[in-house]
Amino acid sequence: MRTSNHLIGLLNFFTFLASIPILGGGIWLSTRANNTDCLKFLQWPLIVIGVSIMVVSLAGFAGACYRNTFLMYIYLWAMFFIIAVLIGFVIFAYAVTDKGSGRPVINRVYLEYYLQDYSGWLEERVTSQSYWMKISSCIRDSHACGKTMRIYNGIPESADLYYLRKLSPIESGCCKPPTECGYVYQNETVWIPGGGLVGADPDCVRWSNDQEQLCYNCNSCKAGVLASLKKSWRKVSVINIVILIILVIMYMVAIAAFRHNKRIDNDEPYGETRMEKAQPSRIHF
Repeated sequence: MRTSNHLIGLLNFFTFLASIPILGGGIWLSTRANNTDCLKFLQWPLIVIGVSIMVVSLAGFAGACYRNTFLMYIYLWAMFFIIAVLIGFVIFAYAVTDKGSGRPVINRVYLEYYLQDYSGWLEERVTSQSYWMKISSCIRDSHACGKTMRIYNGIPESADLYYLRKLSPIESGCCKPPTECGYVYQNETVWIPGGGLVGADPDCVRWSNDQEQLCYNCNSCKAGVLASLKKSWRKVSVINIVILIILVIMYMVAIAAFRHNKRIDNDEPYGETRMEKAQPSRIHF
């Protein structure tokens, strides 16, 4: 009996530790939302799940230490619900970031991003006027484009060196005009029309050398935000999947240990369950 309680307590301690990467992932998304991705509601489900796992694991730990059956029931049911929610969140994260990726450009290392490559709930959320005003303002205030500036001995970086850069999706989509527009590079955020006609992409006429405008109202900028969100979510989702597998394994072991404790409490031989009711409930641990 003590061994089972110690096992349950140890499992809850590891469950508490497992909640830290989930909570950390939510906090990381929060910092990204404030500084880079600029979409500020996506991190909260992870933060809530991480805190919930911490609280529930502490309840399970207390239940194991003090052999409190009520707390153990709460722990098992609450953890079942949390695991179900985490599974749903992982599926949702992959579903809303399923489509879209950058397109390679000839003689460029960086990728170009096009809004038509994206669709679904997240795309509709980002491109809605009310959200985009907040997102574009956040990108402007974060000085993401200004940070791309590189000066060597008082001279801006040359076009050839700039074309060899691996720009982030937001830097590529928001801080320069699309390559097909034919603008000529002056520096990272100043481009002038070339000798030919401006391309057919509507973003070509949306570009402005005004440092407060640039391409913040371009579809390429919206696509860049979507690509950045996809990259961030996929990183966090990988961690969540690993933690989810660990949580499921620990949960199954905790159920087995809890049922073993019940057998001992009821003086039941191992492998034999005594009926306490003529018609026992269908769901029991």
